Amino acid sequence: MATAPQVSLPLFYNGLEPLSSDAHANYRIRPQDTAPFLVGQHAVPITVDEFALVQRHMPIVFASGDEAVPLALMGLNEGVNVFMGDDGKLTESNFYVPAYVRRYPYMLARLRPDAQELSLCFDPTSSTIGAFEEGLPLFENGEPTQVTRDVLAFAESFEQAGMRTQSFVAELRDLGLLMEGEVAIQPEGAEQPFIYRGFQMVNEEKLNDLRGDQLRKMMKSGMLPLLHAHLFSMSLMRDIFARQMALGKAPQPQLAM
Repeated sequence: MATAPQVSLPLFYNGLEPLSSDAHANYRIRPQDTAPFLVGQHAVPITVDEFALVQRHMPIVFASGDEAVPLALMGLNEGVNVFMGDDGKLTESNFYVPAYVRRYPYMLARLRPDAQELSLCFDPTSSTIGAFEEGLPLFENGEPTQVTRDVLAFAESFEQAGMRTQSFVAELRDLGLLMEGEVAIQPEGAEQPFIYRGFQMVNEEKLNDLRGDQLRKMMKSGMLPLLHAHLFSMSLMRDIFARQMALGKAPQPQLAM
């Protein structure tokens, strides 16, 4: 289920183009109340800064493999997102949308592998940015508008949160707290359980067995509350499953994610 995207471009992005006051002088941002790129996407990367908010709405797991990217599950199976309608609109009025989704179609990227600085780029295939007659201008008199400065600030804060997340995951691995996850859900009347695998989670037994000084250090650093948010969120797996059942999108028993 929860594997990090193995593609040259990040999830959702079909291309990347550096934003330029010369090439995009007449570009505007067009507000959009739909996210068609999110329809059918069952797992979205999140940062540690978001754990407290995400755990109220979605299970938090870690991608399988060495990177162990934290993921918010919007569905338990490939191609299923229980929070999005086919029209690209959220079906929930009070729902936390991960920053990774809100950042699209922009992101900071290195224009060359050897470049030290990150440049603000965008996905040129997005329908929210272009040489439109309507919308908010990105540049005026060759200078970035407040809209562009806000986009840049958000992209920078996301990049910083991403670095904190990498450090968090590295410490989890160093402590040996990650394990392969498995969740079995037995609906009433079903002969066999639905088994979900293909993700990682924190080993609660190992966490409880840590020395007192390690736990105190994790508490002071803010790491321990994050782990508890992840573990508490796992109870939502059954809620997501129930939503899939209600939508008629439940898998066959014993199929892994």
